[in-house]
Amino acid sequence: MHLVTWNTQWCCGLDGRSDPARIVQAVQALGPCDVLCLQEIAVNYPQLAGQPGDQLAQLQALLPDWQIFFGAAVDEWTPAGRQRFGNLIATRLPVLQVQHYPLPYPADAGVRSMPRMCTQVTVQDPQLGAVRVLTTHLEYYSKRQRMSQVRYLRRLHLEALSQLCWAPQPAQDGSPFQTKVHTPHAVLCGDFNFEAHEPEYEAMGSQAGVIECLDAGWPEQVVGARWHDAWRVLSPQTPQPPTFKLFDRTYGPDPVACDFVWLSDSLRAQVRSLDVEGQTQASDHQPVRVVLGA
Repeated sequence: MHLVTWNTQWCCGLDGRSDPARIVQAVQALGPCDVLCLQEIAVNYPQLAGQPGDQLAQLQALLPDWQIFFGAAVDEWTPAGRQRFGNLIATRLPVLQVQHYPLPYPADAGVRSMPRMCTQVTVQDPQLGAVRVLTTHLEYYSKRQRMSQVRYLRRLHLEALSQLCWAPQPAQDGSPFQTKVHTPHAVLCGDFNFEAHEPEYEAMGSQAGVIECLDAGWPEQVVGARWHDAWRVLSPQTPQPPTFKLFDRTYGPDPVACDFVWLSDSLRAQVRSLDVEGQTQASDHQPVRVVLGA
């Protein structure tokens, strides 16, 4: 499975032009792609740089053979009309299930912030089988909110593993209770707005403990489960190349890596490569491409 994740900054390049077609062209130049995860997709924000219109419709037109699933972290009506802002998963693989999860948004007085969310699309890969693909964009300004969101995403994965171990009562009655797909395979990608030396990174990759599983009522098979940073699986001694602030220093003087791909235990041995494209200026972030399976 070939997956690309990219914070597009509402498809706005460093030239100030918002251009979804340029984003798609840059992705296509990376090579084969089965799943495309884009963060910061905007619908109707005339006051943002580049004046993005309906980027969801534009991307659907640019990717006619793909299924596209958009999760709006912000969905509101203003004097400009309905405005939406969030993340997108596009895929050419068969889709089994789609779920959207609002992320925790604890109050943090006086700190600039916005709601965040995670979209999960379960796809059927011809080699790996069912894979849960999750994409997200965590809070930038509020460290409190960001840590809450990290803990939620970690728990979300552990609960999915619990469902796999302790499956619900099967049903083939054609109702909403009909049997769902449960799989250990999961990929979590996006812009996490933390670096590898920060507490949020450590929290994301921490193992499920015995006491934690007992307190949560999870099966013992979940003990030890964790998210794995795909880059560190491949290159444990080498820092990931930067994905943010390579060319635009608006948010700080030094380039950093904050766009990651996290893997379930079951996919740790399946990661073949991870590359950061360090040349494009079609966004203020760089795209990341990962290959899983043979």
